[in-house]
Amino acid sequence: MVFGSGIPTVGVDALSSDDFLLDVREDDEWQAGHAEGALHIPMSDFVARFGELTEKAPEGGRVNVICRAGGRSAQVTAYLVQQGMDAANVDGGMQVWEAAGRPVVSADGTPGTVI
Repeated sequence: MVFGSGIPTVGVDALSSDDFLLDVREDDEWQAGHAEGALHIPMSDFVARFGELTEKAPEGGRVNVICRAGGRSAQVTAYLVQQGMDAANVDGGMQVWEAAGRPVVSADGTPGTVI
């Protein structure tokens, strides 16, 4: 998927386990499988829960936004950039994350899957 040139993107391979990750998928997607350590705020709740992000995001650090394939996360990334935050859309989302062999865990901590 190609988005406007105004949306910063980052590849899964460029992320380390120390990078801050915001998952904007819905609850059922999160419970089935997500990146360990990611902050979960569904896009449908994002504006109402924006304060949670500002509390947990690293001071002066980048927020890497991820969803299933990149569409929802691109929208949230654009919003964050408009708010003056350093944010990047994770190219290809959790589908690429899983395909790259990155760990995916379910809500109970067991191995998960991307739906």
